[in-house]
Amino acid sequence: MGIARKVTIYTVAERAGVSISTVSLAINAPHRVSAQTRAKVVAAAGALGYRIGTAPGRAAVGTRVAVAAPFSTYATYFRRFAGMLVRARETAIELTAHDLDSAASAAAPLLDALPARRGIEGLIVMGVPLGSAAMRASREAALPLVLIDVRRARTVGDDAPVVLVDDEAGGRLAGEHLSARGHRRVIYLGEPQLSQDYISAGMLRMRGLSEFVEIERVTCPLDADPTDALLSALSGSEAPTAVMANHDDLASRAWRGLAASGLSVPDDVAIVGFDDGPLADGLGLTTVRQPFEESGRVALDLLIAIAAGDNGPVRRVDLMPSLVVRSST
Repeated sequence: MGIARKVTIYTVAERAGVSISTVSLAINAPHRVSAQTRAKVVAAAGALGYRIGTAPGRAAVGTRVAVAAPFSTYATYFRRFAGMLVRARETAIELTAHDLDSAASAAAPLLDALPARRGIEGLIVMGVPLGSAAMRASREAALPLVLIDVRRARTVGDDAPVVLVDDEAGGRLAGEHLSARGHRRVIYLGEPQLSQDYISAGMLRMRGLSEFVEIERVTCPLDADPTDALLSALSGSEAPTAVMANHDDLASRAWRGLAASGLSVPDDVAIVGFDDGPLADGLGLTTVRQPFEESGRVALDLLIAIAAGDNGPVRRVDLMPSLVVRSST
């Protein structure tokens, strides 16, 4: 006798020939799908023995989901959130935002208390690692949890599903590009990291960058002017000839300060950012593009699957960045 296949929202969607979002709508917001589609989903669920409803201790697919991130520190998290909002249009999910402190600015960044919101039945946390107490609280509350852009220095067996962009590959893309243009020493400009309890994106980007060029690290507080520190690092006969910044906003401040000091970009110094958005496009900044919106959509899809009772084999999704070459290099 063969092993029976576990019936999940995915198998219902496959049987009905629709997406999992459509199955979610047919179950939780039937007024938003046609009667024909609703009938197909119900028939598929019945044939497979899938019970339409919520299993004990599980969140419904149509539910309120809190999204916690350092939104006020890094505007790019809004782009991930925007990807979730687009996906949420196709479901009965309501998203609420919760602002967190930046992990880089905290001596103890592990989030050990889950964001408290009445009626929340799912949680997505971006950019801030969760401590064991928070992981335990999520598990004990049967609260579906997905992480984005979170890497703990010491992983444990109960870590939640996570969506990551390959930051090390992004560093390699920038390093290969700069090396091909004759740069041998490069400044990596980033914020100070006060804690080693997590692996930051900058640590991985420097690792990838260092495969192609020598790195001199310069740190600058989030809202400070990096010009003086950069000018000091750029002086001398063996000085770096390029700057890679941890994000585009920092790259733009470096560009402005160096230009005001009489240095030409890219003739005297090349500049590379990270993220890609309207700012980089407007400046003509070479940068590494992150698939922000896609990461948000993928995370919400993972949460939908968990809420529907399918914990499946997918525990980590890695997305690839790409290099966008503009005038700054």
